[in-house]
This record gives sequence, C-alpha cells and structure tokens, in this order.
Amino acid sequence: MITNLIKKFLALLGFEVRRTRLERISLNDGYEIYQYVDSEGQFDYDQYKQIQTAGNKRKVNEVWVSEDHISFLSGYIQSVVGQPTFGICHGTRNGAEQRWFRQYLNCDVIGTEISDNAEEFSDTIQWDFHETKPEWISTVDFIYSNAFDHSYDPERCLNSWMSCLRNGGICIIEHTPSHVHASEIDPFGVHISQLPFLILSWGKGRYYVREILDAPAYELDYGKFLIIESIGS
Repeated sequence: MITNLIKKFLALLGFEVRRTRLERISLNDGYEIYQYVDSEGQFDYDQYKQIQTAGNKRKVNEVWVSEDHISFLSGYIQSVVGQPTFGICHGTRNGAEQRWFRQYLNCDVIGTEISDNAEEFSDTIQWDFHETKPEWISTVDFIYSNAFDHSYDPERCLNSWMSCLRNGGICIIEHTPSHVHASEIDPFGVHISQLPFLILSWGKGRYYVREILDAPAYELDYGKFLIIESIGS
C-alpha cells in the first residue's frame, strides 16, 4: 500500500518507477515465479498472454520436443493405461507433440497453445492451459507437456490438468535443467528434486508422482519425465 502511494506521488512529479526483471521473480516454497504485474502491483493477465504469444511466434519454427521421446512415452502409456483413445498435449507451439503421439498411439490427440496462431497447426486449438473445458473433465487418457514452466500459477494449472484425467489416466511433465529458473517467458522455475514435493502438496491427497523416468539419449545434463496419477486410480 505504502509502495503504491510512493509510486503515485513520484508519478505526479513526472517520475516512473519500474520493477526490474529480477525484482519480478518471487521465491515460494523452493520454486521461482515471475510476476506479471501492472503499475498497481496487481496480476496483469494481458501482459502474460502478450509475452507468451510473442515468444511463441518468435520460436514457432523451433521443435523442442524429440520424436524419440514421444515414441518412448507412447510405449510407456500403452503399458500403463492400455490403448488410449484421447490425449491432450499442452503448450505445443507448432504441434509436433500431438502429431507424433497420434502416429505412435493411433488415437485422437489434440494440442493447446495460447498464441493466436495456434489453429494454423493441425489438431491444435487456441487455449490457455490453466483453464479446463467442461467436456474434458474425467475423459482424458493422458496429458503431456514440456511447457509447465510457462505457467504463471503452477498449482492451479496442474489441478486443472489432473481434473481432466479419467480413472487410470496419467499426466506426464517433461523436466530439464532449462526449467530450473524463472524468466519473463518461462515464469515457473523449479529444480527436479523439489517438484515431487510440490506436486504432492498441491494435490492435497488427490494425486502424486507415480514415478520419474529418465529420458532416453538426452543432450542436456538430464531429462526427466514425471508421471503423475490420481490416488486411487
């Protein structure tokens, strides 16, 4: 409150106070969150969406996901879930994830992307992955994302994803060293060692990390897949 009053007083004198990027990063229970805030210090969703859209378009021709990883995960999904009928990939940019999952699993898989160019790509809808479509609830066999670090509210985001899984379904989050620190474009940063604790805490007895898989032939220090399922599945 006092800070806002000071800002308003300085504004009357012709001065503008801006947060640096480092000042926008807050630490919460061992993880980092980049804060998208307006001049009043309130959450600015439009700012978040604009930054994510610009970042998507800047890197739209880059494919971060590996086909080898999708092939590996497809075999894992079939071993745990059985033959799936419907999957969702969140934050897919140019749609490589769902294209490969559809190829290897021979089922319906869609991707979501917040950018307004989303529907230029096959089987992709423009959608903010923090939100849940009513028709998805308890119907999805698997959810995959390597874009969890793009969440401004990871607890809300994961709760949304988990609500969509049918009984026995799984959520797969890919994590690498590039997901450790928060930034303007990647607002959620956390070390792999902290993530299972956070997931259990956010789940509040509803879901947990079933296991952590090593990604095959990873080029960075490590690549992990966190397999999350509902308790009682």
